[in-house]
Amino acid sequence: MPQNARPLSPHLQIYRWPLSMALSILHRATGIALAVGLLLVVWLLLSLASGPESYAVARAFCASWLGLVLLFAWSWALFFHLCNGVRHLFWDIGVGFAKAQAQRSAFVVVAASLLLTALVWICVIAQGGVA
Repeated sequence: MPQNARPLSPHLQIYRWPLSMALSILHRATGIALAVGLLLVVWLLLSLASGPESYAVARAFCASWLGLVLLFAWSWALFFHLCNGVRHLFWDIGVGFAKAQAQRSAFVVVAASLLLTALVWICVIAQGGVA
């Protein structure tokens, strides 16, 4: 039998990801990051319960450059996951499925997550909590 000339699926270097698809993947990734980041929160709580010396070690780690990067990334993941989760709740009730609405809500999710993260870190820095 003759083979039909069928197009090959485009690979990742050619295919342009729609923003909604990228946000869907990022939503799953931030969910995993939030679960892993809870280990840091549990460590902080356990060290707080273990005494001042143990808490001083945990707090020193959180005040280090690596700890600050992890806390910043975790806070952004939290706000992104929250905002995108609200977007999905609207989708669950049938609102926002039109292509233009989905595109607009994707930009709102990204902007809101960045804004909320910035506001939290501005408050943390203003209170002197990064020392």
